[in-house]
Amino acid sequence: MKHATTLKPPKRISRKAGDPHNPPRTEEMLGPGRVLTGSKVATTIRLDRDVIEHFRASGRDYQARMNKVLRDAMRRERSDAQ
Repeated sequence: MKHATTLKPPKRISRKAGDPHNPPRTEEMLGPGRVLTGSKVATTIRLDRDVIEHFRASGRDYQARMNKVLRDAMRRERSDAQ
């Protein structure tokens, strides 16, 4: 009979603030239209099948492209409201 094994949680590896090999990321490092992941929120959204197929057909990172389209629409709405 096998005995149960208790798994230990993974070790947390903290990034040192002054580590030259692992500097903090900036918006400029990510490129245009990219946002630091710390500001992202996991959510569930229902979209039309053809919309998802359109973005998926354009390759990897389709969710980032969808986010950019939504962000651009948000900025347009804000500028129209002013």
